[in-house]
Parts: sequence; structure tokens; C-alpha cells
Amino acid sequence: MCASRRKKLPEVSRVLAEVATGSRKADLIILDGTLVNVYTGKLQPHTDVAIAAGRIAYIGSAAHLAGPDTVLVHAKGRYIVPGLLDGHMHVESTMLSVTEFAKAALAKGTTGVFMDPHEIANVFGSEGVRWMHEEGQQLPLKVYTTFPSCVPSTDDLEDAGACLHVSDIEDGMTWDGVAGLGEVMNFPGVVHGDPKMAGEIAATINAGKTVTGHFPSDSDSELQAYIASGVSSCHETVTREQGLRKLELGMYLMVREGSAWHDVKEVIKVVTEDGADSAQVLLITDDVYPQTLIEKGHMNHVVRRAIEEGVDPVKAIQMGSINTARYFRVDGDVGGIAPGKCADVLLIGDLGRMEPSTVIADGEIVWEDGELRAGFPVYEYPAHARDSVRLARPLVPGDFAVPSTLGAASGGTEVRVIRAIENSARTGRGTARLEVAGGYIQPSVEQDVLTLACIDRHHGSGQISLAFAQGFGLKRGAVASTVAHDSHNLLVMGASHEDMAFAANELAKLGGGMIAVLDGQVLAAVPMVIAGLMSDQPLPTVARQVQELEQAWKTLGCTLNAPFMTFSLIALPVIPELRITNRGLADVDQFRLVPLELGTE
Repeated sequence: MCASRRKKLPEVSRVLAEVATGSRKADLIILDGTLVNVYTGKLQPHTDVAIAAGRIAYIGSAAHLAGPDTVLVHAKGRYIVPGLLDGHMHVESTMLSVTEFAKAALAKGTTGVFMDPHEIANVFGSEGVRWMHEEGQQLPLKVYTTFPSCVPSTDDLEDAGACLHVSDIEDGMTWDGVAGLGEVMNFPGVVHGDPKMAGEIAATINAGKTVTGHFPSDSDSELQAYIASGVSSCHETVTREQGLRKLELGMYLMVREGSAWHDVKEVIKVVTEDGADSAQVLLITDDVYPQTLIEKGHMNHVVRRAIEEGVDPVKAIQMGSINTARYFRVDGDVGGIAPGKCADVLLIGDLGRMEPSTVIADGEIVWEDGELRAGFPVYEYPAHARDSVRLARPLVPGDFAVPSTLGAASGGTEVRVIRAIENSARTGRGTARLEVAGGYIQPSVEQDVLTLACIDRHHGSGQISLAFAQGFGLKRGAVASTVAHDSHNLLVMGASHEDMAFAANELAKLGGGMIAVLDGQVLAAVPMVIAGLMSDQPLPTVARQVQELEQAWKTLGCTLNAPFMTFSLIALPVIPELRITNRGLADVDQFRLVPLELGTE
């Protein structure tokens, strides 16, 4: 049932009351399961759940509510679990359209998401947000939108394809289905009273909605200033100590387990070892890519990881359902199984495995016996959504030669280097001594130091910034991506300037996406024609392309897990320590651009 047909409680409350009192028959009844009650934290064996008009009507012994047209689902001892909710995620990171993502998520037991479409907002602004929001409203998956807050993520370090203002946020808060403000990444701006950030937060609070956060700093005073500004959650917590402090200060702690960021193992210790109350702990994915959806799952995988780390299964399910619903103030509709709630229900044989055999959304069976049962309408993006890679001209190898202002006389120079960290959204700040030849700084495969470029792909300005990266292990060839959080300019990295130019030009021809090349040949590519961020192909096709891309990275020498996701974040100047943007090298700790060569300031 899509949002347009989904009934609000006052519209069907009389029907539900009639079913509960026995004067009307149920539309569907789940018989004899063990109810996971997220309100009491207890298990209720031998329980039936009666459903009518897309909502829960009755819980208990409900066989008497069956009529000739009632659909009977025999739980046969399986657990009856509320549909799972992802409290913070970016659909664009799945590389799929909202519709294709919804198919994969529902099959894994996710019945609602709170998406932050700030990736497409950085390319097409509020118009792009509207496209994804509208697509989500026609699906069986409940797609709530948190309206992007930081587009671009900073005003001083980078340039995106669009810019959102306070007026855009004020307008977005009036859209049906918008649940709050997307992650407020410009935490220095919030802490130091930036008028734009203050205005966006005020507009959200005045609309009675939730302000979600992004605070990777260890500064306690800045954290308290951030919370006092009205931001009430954070998903950038990577240590137990950070998590406990945020809970102590009243924050909602979002614990992340995505494809590349694996935070559950460490952060969930606030519950398993520190004994903190879990009522304000939420499980989220943030970023997942296609293989993870197929091989591990979606929110069911995050809940399973919490259980593996010692969390009681019912408590873990609470963190992936009712806690999230309460945080976003939609627990009147979703998050639990109780009279009046939307009938989003999973049947699961083993809570430890968290693999649903049946998924019900709004009272309709959408997944059963390994097959999707629901219909999914086609959403048509406008033609200009596919025209987002605008380069001033084709790139040439000389565009990637890094000039030196210091090393010509000495024969070498000391440079700042961005160090990639496996399975982390953070980067390190390193240095390297590199040779200079003909006035240009030479990369060093021996030191694992590669040439890195960030190219304006929105305005056709021809702007190119150059730097060096370490930690990816590429020995040859080049890679490129228009997925470059958050401004999504064109990122190119390689051991060969010739291959870097080839990769950039070929990716532009595809309309964006990700690519790996060697000796002037394409090894693998994932075309993403929607804003250069999302494919228009189904999940199996995209998963195969991503698998081929991952293998291509290995062919070039990389051994990192999900290297293209780590690469895509190397341009994000709101997470420490060192990043590249289209304007240059950004020191996130100092929140300023710094020169590439040491000793030139």
C-alpha cells in the first residue's frame, strides 16, 4: 500500500474498533506466533494478530475474527516482529533508485526508512530532494524524508551543484512525509552561531519536527553547545566513551553498521558493558551498497550484529523499531505491534538470524517464500536528472601533474597526504617525501602515494584541485567516481596520469558513476545516470557491476574492504582529518584550506 492509499488512524478507527469487538471480520490474521512486544520488552507465545484496513485491530486469541474472506497466515511458532526502521540512511549510497532500494529493503524486513537525500541535493538542490521524496511516497516501503541541512556541507571549503537556504528548509517542513532535518554536518557553524544553521534548526523545531545530527569531534564543550542548539542525535560515534557521553547529555545515540562503517562492535558496549539504558539507542545503516543488501541484509543485519555482540534480541529489535519511531515522533503509526498501529509485521523463525520468511506492510503480504508479492510503480525522473556531469573540456594527462613551488632546487619536497582508513569514514593526516622532476611532484607507488584530483563537474568551470592519497594500495591504473560526498564533484585517483585522464573522460561519457581502468581500457564500471549518483537498473544488475568493480580495484592492487566507498568519502570536509575538495586540500580539524607542500604557509 503506497502513501497515497495509506489510511490515517482517524479514517479507519471505527473499522478497527468493530473488528476488535467482533462485529466485523478481519482482513488478515496471523495465527499462533510468539509476539515480540517492544513496549514491555517481553515475548508473548501463542498470540494471534488481527489486521484490518492496513492497521492492527486486535492482539490475542483471534480465530473468531476470521470470515470467509479473511487471509490466514499460520505463524507455526515463528516470532511476530514489528517491521524494522532505519533511522538514518542515504538511498543514494545503495546506488539504486528509491524504488529498487525499497524492493531490497522490504525483502529483508525493513518497512520504514528515514532517508536523508542530501547527496542528490548537492547536485540538484531542492528539486532533486522532491524527486526522491515523491518516488518514496508511492511505495509499500514507508519512506520518511529528513530534509537536507548542509548543502553544501560547508560554505567555505567546497562548491556543490546547488545550495539550500533556510527558506528551502522552511518549505520542506511543510511537505507531507518530511520527518525532520537531515544530519547537521556543519557542527562548527552550529557551535559558533552561524545564522544559516541556526535558522534551519529553528525552522525545524518550530515545525514540531526532529533535528538529526553529525558530531565527530571529541570536544565536550562543543558537544554540549551543539546539543543546546537543538540537535538531538548523532550517528558519527565510533568509540564507547563518545557514545556514553552523548547518552549522558540526553542525546539519541545512533549506532551505525553499514557496508564500510562497522561501529556496532565498539559502540554497543555502552549497553552491554556500561549498562546504559537503551531507550535512546537507535540502530542505523547510514550507507550500504548492493552486495551488503543481497548477502547480509539491511536493518535485519544491524539488529543481528547487535545480538552477536551480546544485546538481548528483544532489546536489539527495540533499537531497530520503537526507539526510532519515538525519536521521530511517529510511534503512533509505526515501531510496534499494538491496536491502531500500521500493520508492518515480520515473521521470523530465529531471532538470532533475523531472516524474515514473511513481510507484511500496511496489512498486505509484500514478501513471502523468497518472492516479492507487492507491486511497485515506475517513477520517471526528468531528462535533466541524467545530465549532471558537465566538464569544461575533455581531461588530458597534464591536468594531473602537480606543480611544486619548493622542490625544484632540492630535488624533492615534503607534502601533506590524505591517509585512507579501512572501514572508517575518517581519514588520517600524513606526510611524504616525494621527488620533483621538471618542476612537478611525482607520486610514489613504492610509498603507496597516489595522485588525487577533485574536478568541478557541476558548472563546467574547468576547476581542478590536486593532492596525494595513501592507503589504497593501487599499483597501476586509475579509478574515478562522481559519487564524492558530499558535493559530488568528480574524483580521480591513480598511479598513471594517462589512465586518470582516460577514467575521467570515460566516466563523463557514461553520465557518472564509478569506474576502474588500466592502460587505456575499462576494467569495470557502474553507470549511475540519475544525478551521477544512482543507477536506473535493478538490484541484481547493479550488484553484478559493483562486484566487477570491486574485483577491478583488486586487479589494480587494492585490498581494502569496500574501497570505492572509502574513496567516495575522501572529499567530505566535515569529518576529520584531511580531505580534498574542488577548492583544494582541507584540514577539517582547523576547518580551513591548507597548502599541499609543507613549509609554504
